[in-house]
Amino acid sequence: MAEKKILIVSTDFGTERDELTVPLRKLKDLGHQVSVATPSGEDVQTFVGDRDRDEVVPTDLKLADASGPYDVIVLPGGTLNADAGRMDEGIRAIVKEQAGAGRPVAAICHAPWVLVDTELASGKNLTSYTSVRPDLQNAGATWHDQSVVTCDANGWTLITSRNPDDLDDFVGAIDAL
Repeated sequence: MAEKKILIVSTDFGTERDELTVPLRKLKDLGHQVSVATPSGEDVQTFVGDRDRDEVVPTDLKLADASGPYDVIVLPGGTLNADAGRMDEGIRAIVKEQAGAGRPVAAICHAPWVLVDTELASGKNLTSYTSVRPDLQNAGATWHDQSVVTCDANGWTLITSRNPDDLDDFVGAIDAL
């Protein structure tokens, strides 16, 4: 596989640790160029299970300074992160720009909430954390209970997974693009 330029987009608080650290490490180990960006440019305070603070992950750049194009944009979950991310104008804008250019977006767990607020969920087959399912279905998506779903509908590729247990499949699907 050719080296990909990958941007992991997160807020600086409330990101599920493994949904950030595992793709970051594994995609780099596979030879991809991976950067982490937050709207604030601050490092990411991760959590485990949305309750317990864990490690702080260094951020490479402020989202406004991200210079694409990127082969893939990855959105990690974590309830607090995903809820703040769906409200962040910069995150919504980069995801809409990526999809509008026909380039892939990968989102895990609660992160597909961003697709609701960017109006990109409609017509897509996807998965997510189970509690996000009604929001995605109400936004016009078809939800599947699978470890990874890849959908090419609407002129761009979307890769989604349900939770940290699906990370191997999630990273594999990103690598296989």
